[in-house]
Amino acid sequence: MRVIHTIAELRVGLRGITGIVLVPTMGNLHQGHLDLVRIARQHGQFVVVSIFVNPLQFGINEDYSKYPRTLEQDCKALEQCGTDVVFAPSEHDLYPQPQQVTVELPPVANELCGAFRPGHFRGAATVVLKLFNIVQPYIAVFGKKDYQQLYLMRQMTAQLNLPIEIIGGETVRASDGLALSSRNQYLNVAERTEAVFLYQNLVRTRQAIMDGATDFLKLERQVMEVLGAHGWRVDYVAIRSQVNLAEPTAGECSLVILAAAWLGQTRLIDNLEVLREG
Repeated sequence: MRVIHTIAELRVGLRGITGIVLVPTMGNLHQGHLDLVRIARQHGQFVVVSIFVNPLQFGINEDYSKYPRTLEQDCKALEQCGTDVVFAPSEHDLYPQPQQVTVELPPVANELCGAFRPGHFRGAATVVLKLFNIVQPYIAVFGKKDYQQLYLMRQMTAQLNLPIEIIGGETVRASDGLALSSRNQYLNVAERTEAVFLYQNLVRTRQAIMDGATDFLKLERQVMEVLGAHGWRVDYVAIRSQVNLAEPTAGECSLVILAAAWLGQTRLIDNLEVLREG
């Protein structure tokens, strides 16, 4: 496995290689990331994992400066799971001048997480488009845990006619159901015990929908009220269409329940897909 830090060196190193699969990450890897690498290995001949904490997708008061940077530890884990190249560029190399050219996304980018993190998805899409241009993969793998991001990456790829297939990896969870996240390490012991309550409420909501519940606004409100009563600060709970992340039509069967909420100083996101009978 090679660790490459510059765009110029990476382009030379990838010259003539076909079947490249890219897994974009911000590092501080956990088993969920490594599962994406496993998926990449199944679909391509050559796996590139990028590690870059992207300043464009952090807001003014967000955790960019304290986001964990664990490159040495990450590289050891990636080597063990069959990564061919780790691309870990500097901010200066990826943004040699102020980034004034950005990706304009569909309006849904300003809903859900986008409503609470203005510009977040624009920043994420811009850096991903840069990575696509640099690496030239034919497949890229993203986790379903950030369901809105996965949807927007698919939209960007399709609408810009990029010759790249986007594959979504299932959310990897701890034994109690908590979705794995680099931000989970911010939780103290009591908060970590409480954190699974978000997932448990999504499971209950999914079951209610599968049992025939159709008043989605009521279901959303119930989850927000229950979480609030347990000390959570809820950004949103939303039941949307899997197809376009819009509010579902009456007869729509493929749904997804999405939620974001704060536990102490830590913002957690999660989602569950739902397939109900038509």
